[in-house]
Amino acid sequence: MTTLLIVHHTPSPNCQAMFEAVVSGANDPEIEGVRVVRRAALAATAADVLAADGYLLGTPANLGYMSGALKHFFDQVYYPCLDATRGRPFGFYVHGGNDVTGAVRGIESITKGLGWQRSADAVTVTGEPNKADIEACRELGATLAAGLMS
Repeated sequence: MTTLLIVHHTPSPNCQAMFEAVVSGANDPEIEGVRVVRRAALAATAADVLAADGYLLGTPANLGYMSGALKHFFDQVYYPCLDATRGRPFGFYVHGGNDVTGAVRGIESITKGLGWQRSADAVTVTGEPNKADIEACRELGATLAAGLMS
C-alpha cells in the first residue's frame, strides 16, 4: 500500500473547506491501495515524509508568503528528507485574501530544492472559495492519490 501525506495549515473556514475537499478527493472510493495520512503542518515530521510516497500541501497566504506553520514544516524536514524523497510527486493548494503569488513561489522554490515533482496543477484561491474552487481541490486530492495507485 502506498501513502499520500497531506500536510496542511487550516486556520480559517475557507482553508477548512479546501482541505476537506482535498481529503474527500484523495479518499475517493475508486482509488484503491492508497493510505491517506493527514498532518497539521506544525505536527508533521521527517518520519511522516519519509514514510510517504507522495505529498499534498495546503496553506493560507499570509503577508505575501506561505504560512509560518508550513515554512516550519519545510525547515524541519528539508535536510533529513532531501536525498530520500527526491523525485516523489506532490501537489498543493493555497488560499489568500487577495494575492497568493509569494506563497506559490515559496512552495515551488522549496519543493524544487527537495527535488519533488509536481504532478498536478496547484489550486489557488483568493477570497471565498466557490463551487468550482472546491471541485478543483477535490480533483487535486483525487489526482495525487490516483497517481500513487500500485
